[in-house]
Amino acid sequence: MDTEAQPTERDRSSHSHGPGQDPEPQGPEGRSRFALPKRFAAWLPGGRITLTALFCLVFLLLLHAFVAQPFQIPSGSMENGLRIGDRVVVNKLAYRFGAEPRRGEVVVFDGTGYFGNADYVKRVVGVGGDHVVCCDRKGRIEVNGRSVDESAFLYPGNDPSAVRFDVVVPDGTLFVLGDHRAASSDSRDHLGSPGGGMVPVERVIGRAEWIVWPVDHLTRLERPGAYARVPAADGAHG
Repeated sequence: MDTEAQPTERDRSSHSHGPGQDPEPQGPEGRSRFALPKRFAAWLPGGRITLTALFCLVFLLLLHAFVAQPFQIPSGSMENGLRIGDRVVVNKLAYRFGAEPRRGEVVVFDGTGYFGNADYVKRVVGVGGDHVVCCDRKGRIEVNGRSVDESAFLYPGNDPSAVRFDVVVPDGTLFVLGDHRAASSDSRDHLGSPGGGMVPVERVIGRAEWIVWPVDHLTRLERPGAYARVPAADGAHG
């Protein structure tokens, strides 16, 4: 411990050296602060290598549990942006300190009891208080009276929705859609189910930040400007 390594006044007087005298070897008082890890490493089979591996494993487990987690895309519901087999890194801290999902962000959530007993990845289209309508006179999704041009990420050839709806998103929930609308089971398909097709914010695992595999598809997932320009339900911009 650090306190053991700091000599008292009596230690200084009793261990003082005259000119030319060699200092006496240190006893237990001179132990390194790293003595405990060294002892632990000596006890483990494999020594320091095993100890280092254990530290790395604990670090990765904590990182996985509380900070970031990789997910594999299982279906084509978010094509072309997210393809089957892509690995995405999900930021699990994105909504843990007061922030909430915003329109246009791609989120991973636990759909148990709402969509099915699995984790899902979808795009947030409406947040609590939003009025979401399909569709305007040009066939576009409308949120809080503003039409949204989704052409930058909507699957080529897909309409914004073949299902008509007019919903107000309850507070604390999200209205979500897949980018490949013709191949996505999302809020539209569960309007008559428990929860009305909405996903509770508390079920959100995190925000998808990066596509990290395959390497040639390495991409940061940005929030589309079309959704950033949608006004909030109270008239402010979200």
